[in-house]
Amino acid sequence: MSVSIFSAALNGIDAKLIDVEVDSSPGIHSFNIVGLADKAVQESKERIGSAIRNSGFLPPKSKTKKVIVNLAPADIKKEGPSYDLPIAVGYLFETGQIKFDPSGRLIAGELSLDGRLKSTSGIMAMAILASNSNFKEIIVPSVNAKEAASIAKIKVIGVENLSQVIGHLNRTAVIPPTIVKPSEKVNLYPEAFISI
Repeated sequence: MSVSIFSAALNGIDAKLIDVEVDSSPGIHSFNIVGLADKAVQESKERIGSAIRNSGFLPPKSKTKKVIVNLAPADIKKEGPSYDLPIAVGYLFETGQIKFDPSGRLIAGELSLDGRLKSTSGIMAMAILASNSNFKEIIVPSVNAKEAASIAKIKVIGVENLSQVIGHLNRTAVIPPTIVKPSEKVNLYPEAFISI
């Protein structure tokens, strides 16, 4: 049965909601990503497989399954590595290796081969989208967490690696939200850009 994880795509300076759908069926192993994905997204298959394996889970290559990932809507171009984390989480969820409620959560982040999360561009725009779309929570790399929390009116969960994400989602090691002081809020309209 297919599963859906919410993520986001940058469209200029704004972010658009992306539904990361993952489905699998018995057969000779394959792992395909569709939905107008660029080369960086297509290359994520190897990063995701290594990150899953190095985090103690069974990667796609260990199973005789045909896995397909659809990034919807298909008419928006998907660029960059920010889909690594939602695809990995979606795969683990669809194959029954983890269980959680994906509703109300937006997930984004680039994975290293060892499962660590790297700084990911566009997180502020994604946090604005999540807040405006009434999501309860956004999960991002810890290095981007303050950036997201400075403008989002939702829970921002900063994570160091894939294992932390899984622990938070299945509630075995819940991560508290990132909080920023009022003095750390991002000034979206600096005086230098205000015409008098």
